[in-house]
Amino acid sequence: MIIGKTDLGKFPVILAPLEDITDSAFRTMCRMHGADLVYTEFVSSEALVRSVVKSSKKMLFDEEERPIGIQIFGNNVEAMKNAALLAEENNPELIDINFGCPVRKVAMRGAGAGLLNDIPLMIAITRQVVNAVKLPVTVKTRLGWDENSKVIVDVAEKLQDVGIQALTIHGRTRAQMYSGEADWTLISEVKNNPRIHIPVIGNGDIDNARKAVEMFNRYGVDAIMIGRAAIGNPWIFNEIKTFVEKGELLSPPGLPERIAVSLAHLKLAIQKKGEHKGIVEMRKHYAGYFKGLPGFKKVRMEILTRLSYSEIEEILMKLV
Repeated sequence: MIIGKTDLGKFPVILAPLEDITDSAFRTMCRMHGADLVYTEFVSSEALVRSVVKSSKKMLFDEEERPIGIQIFGNNVEAMKNAALLAEENNPELIDINFGCPVRKVAMRGAGAGLLNDIPLMIAITRQVVNAVKLPVTVKTRLGWDENSKVIVDVAEKLQDVGIQALTIHGRTRAQMYSGEADWTLISEVKNNPRIHIPVIGNGDIDNARKAVEMFNRYGVDAIMIGRAAIGNPWIFNEIKTFVEKGELLSPPGLPERIAVSLAHLKLAIQKKGEHKGIVEMRKHYAGYFKGLPGFKKVRMEILTRLSYSEIEEILMKLV
């Protein structure tokens, strides 16, 4: 699959943009463990054009994270165009537009998945962003607003017509949020539409290698995107790629490896954000790193009270 000048290989496995999760440290860990493409957390266009420092920092990345996309969101055509230009200055491989975020504070303000209620505005924003920048522009969206408005097949054609170079589809409506099962049949319908010639990336409910291969084979997508299943589990990318390419199921990482990788992740977070912030923001990943470990809840509660790397390392090393 090729987007712009970036060749992502035959069966790309991509890290989804996740707010408060896909920071630089986590993106680096996922790239180290096989992710073919990563995205920043989504960045507010309004905040960017107002030069809000926190939002501008979300666009920063290190070379080892490439290839990377910067994702922006908003509902104002001019602000989105200007935000895209600001994102382009950071020289990512691509710029992605978020038309899929379902959370209330975004969607109910007419941004993210909220634009599934205003397709003309969605297309106007996309057209302006595509025309403003030289980088490839991609879009991530959902099937529709609710069960009665699954418009993705028509929307995909419209988005392609204004110049996007790839489309990621999460197999749920906004009304579903993250509940129920993702419906890949409409993703497949978009992919098999003879009018569609851009890559179609499927997203939703892929949490293991077998399921990933099933989605590739059954629905014919060009790539798959992993979101929540990657939290505290960067190994999932290499597991999927190995199974896709070789038919080999890798054994789950053992406890020593889980400890080593989680501590490497923590070190990166501290290097990039400072000790206090790095430690605090790492806390959301431990449940994933040590999922299924008997008695880890008590250990995790102990870790949550510690504010130095050495203390956390000491607690984790006692597990082996």
